Amino acid sequence: MNKKTDFIVGMIFAIAALILIVLFLTNDTFFNWAFERHHNILSWYIRPLFIIPMVIFAFKKSFTGIFASIFALFTSMFWFPAPDVKNPQVLEFLAFEMDYLKGTWTAQKIVISLAVPLFFFMLLTAAWKRNWKWLLSVIIGAAVLKFLWSIAFGGEAGMSILKPALFGLILCIAGLSYFFRKYRHADKN
Repeated sequence: MNKKTDFIVGMIFAIAALILIVLFLTNDTFFNWAFERHHNILSWYIRPLFIIPMVIFAFKKSFTGIFASIFALFTSMFWFPAPDVKNPQVLEFLAFEMDYLKGTWTAQKIVISLAVPLFFFMLLTAAWKRNWKWLLSVIIGAAVLKFLWSIAFGGEAGMSILKPALFGLILCIAGLSYFFRKYRHADKN
């Protein structure tokens, strides 16, 4: 795909992701439908894995790959059916998240929420510049901050994200380490 087409298709995915986010935050029916499916913790395990293709596509400077990965990450929240049996800790944490997203947006909440686009910017910039140490720091820092935020604001229920967060962190580091080693090896030959 040439650079112009890659950029155009990438922007289509970026706009689709923004539309999805706006729809999610403004349409209660869609919001509730998505959160019912988000109770299925498979979505908690799969979402961090989209960091791997996102980083690889940023490394390869592919806008289509980057924004298709971001779109997939956001939509994966509702790929799985609502679970028949729901973990009480998961229910409590998601009730907190729903209240957080639907509650009053204060200046503090806006500043804290800006951490999400800042994470994507830092992650993609580090990968684009092929700075492995910065990239690793961003990934580890984001996982730690997500966990701390979940505990600080969600209380004991925030512990429910520990296993998926650690699983995602370990797989991201392992997957990206493999990719970068393979890339360096191919680059030397």
